[in-house]
Amino acid sequence: MSSAEARRCLVLGIGNVLMGDEGIGVHVVRRIPHAALPPGVDCLDGGTGGLHLLGPMQSAGRVVLIDATVDGNPPGTVRRLRPRFSSDYPPSLTAHDIGLKDLLDALELLGGAPEVTLFAVSIDPVSETNASLSPSLEARVSELVEAILAEVRSGSADAREELSGGNVDDPETADPRLPGDATRR
Repeated sequence: MSSAEARRCLVLGIGNVLMGDEGIGVHVVRRIPHAALPPGVDCLDGGTGGLHLLGPMQSAGRVVLIDATVDGNPPGTVRRLRPRFSSDYPPSLTAHDIGLKDLLDALELLGGAPEVTLFAVSIDPVSETNASLSPSLEARVSELVEAILAEVRSGSADAREELSGGNVDDPETADPRLPGDATRR
């Protein structure tokens, strides 16, 4: 990876917009005003994930990932995590779960795994087809956009305080029983 690639940041939204809240990552990325992004930051609608994302992720030194998780927390709960391995990611019952974890493992095996910051948004299990977000998640989109902009503007600074309502886990107080809580190392 060149030094220019090492400085590049990819904001990647993952999700299936036809499954309601499961598409939160894509909804957030689509609402980020591209004019507000600093130089060297790209946004990508990653859809339901998959190996086609290997190239864009491999060419970035840093990835800010937004994805839904089915973790038992109230819908709209946001956790900012710094996972290192696919096993560090929170649980998901979505169709892209296996593909995304395979992609992360492939990046690790290729020796080009970027630094990843994950904004994991809790949702209820997907039960029906719906192209819009629930009111509880729709209410969080603007806050998530602002937190992600703060994250990419500051490099690796902590953007948790950008989200109001105490709805983002702090690594010092996060429940150690929550699977995938990679902040507790």
